[in-house]
Amino acid sequence: MIRKSGFLYKSLYILQKDLHQEFRTRYAINAILLFAVTTLVVVSFSIGAAELSKNTLSSLLWIIIFFSAMTGLSHVFVREEEQQTADTLRLVASPSAIFVGKWLFNILLLLGLELILIPLYMVFMDMTVGNLSAFTLMIVLGSMGVSSVATIMAAIISRTSAKGALFAVLSFPVMLPVLILSIQGTALAIQGNSISAGMDEIQMLLLFIIVIVTASILLFEFVWIL
Repeated sequence: MIRKSGFLYKSLYILQKDLHQEFRTRYAINAILLFAVTTLVVVSFSIGAAELSKNTLSSLLWIIIFFSAMTGLSHVFVREEEQQTADTLRLVASPSAIFVGKWLFNILLLLGLELILIPLYMVFMDMTVGNLSAFTLMIVLGSMGVSSVATIMAAIISRTSAKGALFAVLSFPVMLPVLILSIQGTALAIQGNSISAGMDEIQMLLLFIIVIVTASILLFEFVWIL
C-alpha cells in the first residue's frame, strides 16, 4: 500500500495532475504532434523515391524525435511558472517527488508521440524493421534518455525570458550521447540484429539515464527553490 505522505504517492500525484491538465488543454500534445507530422511529411517528400540506408533512416527518425521533443517537453515547468502555480507545488511535494513526477510525464508524452509517429514514419519512408523487440527497446531507452535531459533543462530555463531558444541550446550538448547511441542501436535493430548485438548501446544508455536522473534529483532542489 502506498502512503499518502510518501515519495512515490506524491510523484504519482504530480504525474496524474499533469496528465489531467495536458488532456484538458492538449498544449504540449498538439505542439509536438503537429511538428513531428509536418517534419515527417516534408522529409519524405524531399527524399522522394530515393532508397536510404538503414543508418540514414535511423538518423532521420531520431532527428525528428529530438526536435519534436524540443517543442513540447519544456512545458512541464514553463506552465507552472506561467500559471503561477509553482509556489503551490512547492508546498505540497518535495523537490525530488516533483522532479520524478514531471520526468514520468515527459516519458509518457514522448512515448505517446512515438506510437503515432513511428508507424507513419515506416509508411512514409518505406522502412521495415528487422527485429521489432530490439527496435522497441532502443526507442524506449532513447526516449527515457531524451526525457531525462529535457526535464532538468526545462526546470533550469523555466524562469528565463528566452525559454524556447535556451531549452534547445542547453539540451543538445547533454543529449548528444543519447542521440548517437539511440541512432546506432536503432540502426542495428532495423537491420535485423539481435538485442545482444546492440548490448553496448543498451548498457551505455542505461548508465546515462541512471547518472542523469540521479544527478538531476540531487541538483533539482537548488534549481527549484532559487
